[in-house]
Amino acid sequence: MHTGTLRKRGGGGMALGYSRRTGELPVEVTGFVGRTAELAQVRELLVRARLVTLVGPGGVGKSRLAMRAAFTLKGEYADGVVLAELSSLHDPELLPQALASALGMAEQSGRILLDVLMEHLQDRRLLLVLDTCEHHLDACAFLADLLLREAPGVTVFATSRQPLDVPGEHTLPVQPLGYDDATTLFEQRAAAVVPGFRVTAANRHHVLALCRRLDGIPLAIELATVRLRAIPLDQLTARLEHRFRVLTGGRRSAALPRHQTLRTAIDWSHDLCSAEERLLWARLSVFAGPFDLTAVEEVCSGEGLPRDEILEHLIGLVDKSVVLRDSADGSRYRLLDTIREYGADHCGTLGGDEQERCRQRHRDHYLARVQHFYQTVLTSEQVPLYWQLYRDLADLRSALDYSLARPDGVRPGLEMAARLWPFWVTAGLSKEGRYWLGRGIDADPSPCRERALAMLWRSLLALVQGDLEPALEGFEEARQVAVEAGSDLELALATGYVGGVRWLLGDPESGQQLMDDALARQHRLNDRLGLVVFHYQKGYMHAVLRDSVSAVEECERALVLLGDESGECIIKGQILVVEAMAAWARGEPVECVSLARSGLRSSREVSEMFGAANSLELLAWGAAELGSSSRAAWLLGAAGALWRKVGSPMVGAAVYLDDHTRVECAVRSALGDGEFAALFAQGAELPLDRAVELALADADTPTPALTGPADSTPGDVLTRRERQVAALVSQGLTNREISERLVISKRTADAHVEHILAKLGFSSRAQIAALAGRADGARGTT
Repeated sequence: MHTGTLRKRGGGGMALGYSRRTGELPVEVTGFVGRTAELAQVRELLVRARLVTLVGPGGVGKSRLAMRAAFTLKGEYADGVVLAELSSLHDPELLPQALASALGMAEQSGRILLDVLMEHLQDRRLLLVLDTCEHHLDACAFLADLLLREAPGVTVFATSRQPLDVPGEHTLPVQPLGYDDATTLFEQRAAAVVPGFRVTAANRHHVLALCRRLDGIPLAIELATVRLRAIPLDQLTARLEHRFRVLTGGRRSAALPRHQTLRTAIDWSHDLCSAEERLLWARLSVFAGPFDLTAVEEVCSGEGLPRDEILEHLIGLVDKSVVLRDSADGSRYRLLDTIREYGADHCGTLGGDEQERCRQRHRDHYLARVQHFYQTVLTSEQVPLYWQLYRDLADLRSALDYSLARPDGVRPGLEMAARLWPFWVTAGLSKEGRYWLGRGIDADPSPCRERALAMLWRSLLALVQGDLEPALEGFEEARQVAVEAGSDLELALATGYVGGVRWLLGDPESGQQLMDDALARQHRLNDRLGLVVFHYQKGYMHAVLRDSVSAVEECERALVLLGDESGECIIKGQILVVEAMAAWARGEPVECVSLARSGLRSSREVSEMFGAANSLELLAWGAAELGSSSRAAWLLGAAGALWRKVGSPMVGAAVYLDDHTRVECAVRSALGDGEFAALFAQGAELPLDRAVELALADADTPTPALTGPADSTPGDVLTRRERQVAALVSQGLTNREISERLVISKRTADAHVEHILAKLGFSSRAQIAALAGRADGARGTT
């Protein structure tokens, strides 16, 4: 069991950020310059070492080099490359959650997340990029050390301002660019500012002088080129030279430490901003991650910055490359770590508790977003607001951390963490939700509405994770606090959940009585969300007891409360799954499949794993009952992969576990062990969105094209490098010959072949050759 504490020792960053899936490498939008030798060194180090750290000062280009190197190495790792960006992580205790999110894993009930991570990674072969480790050096070092010992196929590639100091670590210091590469970088960035700019014989000495004075530090050069909008190159160089002479006492040949060189370059950019832009820069430093214009207007407007002038000054900072655009549509922005740190330092010098006011306004803004999400969770706004919160996760964490660390902020923090419960569940972050709620509960022992609320929803998150005893204890406590605080709504909710858990634990008489009492209270209070949830949960209880009629009645009551046109997806998907369970219990597989498919469509809107796992499981059962054994096998594999991420199949209900075992045995018997195992493995390998797509299309097999979606031969699950290897296998090459042809190690070639066999459920190289041959034939006819 991994119980090491992840706390902080020691920030960096990268100018590459867009709306993309967590864990994916960002796409480059500006040219990559130089670093040929460093890229070769990285490749060499990663061949012989499993922990490589790029070290160097802020702004030197560590993150950009790491992203480029990782991109070129994607084909070398059977399970690809995963990026964990750590610059926005405020609490080192959440590092396991950040890694799980990057890996696309949901939390599992009753288990330490580090244990789950190690189990997940134990048999995988991937490159894990940990970017900006200096923020939580001890936590990253602990994690890296654990991975080296327990996940032999994982290679860790880190960036940090200082080494992790872990046995087995190889460090590569990242130096500033050489003058030739620095000149090329300047030319590229200057051409973006002044169209047609080129380095010529006439201006080369100015460019070289500027690059030398800036020590070849990429960030400093990029900041300097922006000034070309306002002044010509010769004046730019002269003004920069003057600034450095002041700092070095007028000695032309004197050098500043590199961190001071970057600081001076940022100082210069800062001085060239208007007073309003400087103030906005300082206030923007409160954001932990990407932000949108509305957030900037709410958090940063005030004395010295009228709201209607915010956009003008934000555009000014974008034009000066202080603020970066962070999404394809230009609607979100971000600060590099170095720039954020500079802004925070400046904010701290403004006096009058400016920094504290910014943090409080930041917390209040995100609390308002959470409250709006909660108030409209049963409407068509649910899905877009959910994804907005998902994009805001770094700042939600920052706001919670700020609020729960202050005596006067605990209650707002408790409310924020509690109102996020639908988000925590849907995003697969139940354990993190319990962490924030527990931290707030421990900080304020007084009996108040917010404490009752926090206890209530922390217990619900425990229930979702299958921790029934702690959930029951928590709901009982929440009832008591609600009585003391005079909070009728929380009392009604807690009473209902106590009844539900007692019912699950084998006391249906007491459980149903408490749930009926809670429903009566909810009707008096006219709490629509509570009524919807309780009717749905009563339906689930009846389904577990095989009372299909009562299960459907309760679900239909919940659906009526939701309304046909509500646009709500999260709860509706779960209700439809319960109705599918009832149809299965009635012996109606066609109806079960229809309802499970509808539930899957709902859960797909928010990529909800728990609902998808239930739906895929029921679709597998229906397929088996209707004679589609191949479809049932891969659906069982896809559902099984999700259950390993979210918890016990069918929430651990014994009656449904028995059904699962019976269906699996029947399908295995119909197909034979070999074919079942191959199809099951193929289903388990599918990404969630692809599994859902194939399930909704009633696909009998999960193996579309080797060369892409447009083809019809098996193999879409293979990476580009694996397709190359498969083609060479079809030519009769041995693994050693493949390694020589592709310039990779034999060990890597061995791993690729083994992974191809596992992914496709094959047992011989001849099957790979036949598959590649069919793919070639398909290409030849198009």
